[in-house]
Amino acid sequence: MPAQDLEPEMEAFLLRVVPGLAEQWFGAEPEAIDQIERIAGRPLPPFYRWFLSRMGQSMGQLAYPRLDFSSRRVLACYSDRLIAVHPRFLFVAESSDELMPLHLFYDLDAPAREDARVTMRYAHGGEPHDRFETLREMLAWGALLSFGVEKMPQQCEGTFSCNTPDVPSQLAPLLRRLGFTEPVPVGPFCGLYERPDAVMVCKSALRDGPVDTQAFMFGGSDAGALRKLLGAIAMETSVEVKVYEWTPALR
Repeated sequence: MPAQDLEPEMEAFLLRVVPGLAEQWFGAEPEAIDQIERIAGRPLPPFYRWFLSRMGQSMGQLAYPRLDFSSRRVLACYSDRLIAVHPRFLFVAESSDELMPLHLFYDLDAPAREDARVTMRYAHGGEPHDRFETLREMLAWGALLSFGVEKMPQQCEGTFSCNTPDVPSQLAPLLRRLGFTEPVPVGPFCGLYERPDAVMVCKSALRDGPVDTQAFMFGGSDAGALRKLLGAIAMETSVEVKVYEWTPALR
């Protein structure tokens, strides 16, 4: 199956929001992908196979400053025994942070939506720090933050919270009524919303039970537009809205 048929929504989204990505991304060789699958000892998450086929050598402007996702580096770290083969955790990106080199791993025992949980830990083990329910959500959240929210003239960040029902089940329907779309399917721990004059990303900790708190970053045409939208959330749902910072700072 052609790569573009594996993740049509994700591919269309990234090509739309990341400038020049079609000319910048470059996939890994099939042999390298198969070699990583042999190391995993089980079939790769379908999303990761798509990711490697599209960006296994270069992620273009989507690249993370301190994480190397390349198939070359993944295989080299295993070959040099910098990373030990583990039946559950598959190494997917090397951190270049000298103070706290937490590398990115798949938790293959936590599959979700043709993908799997991504967690960070040290090369030789230690406590894992779960980051996103899927790699798909991590990449989409990062892309919409960098090329959506942070490109808007006015931004703010804060938290949404409520006890029952949970935040996503109240937030998403209202934002749809207000004209927002959700470019990529996500689970309850991540929110991606956009319309021409405003973009929002949300994220919550991965844990059992209802999602009662989500951090958000919101970008829009001006502070008035953002305040109006946040006001609608506060008035039309039981979600409590707290804004901690405005960028640029409000006078």
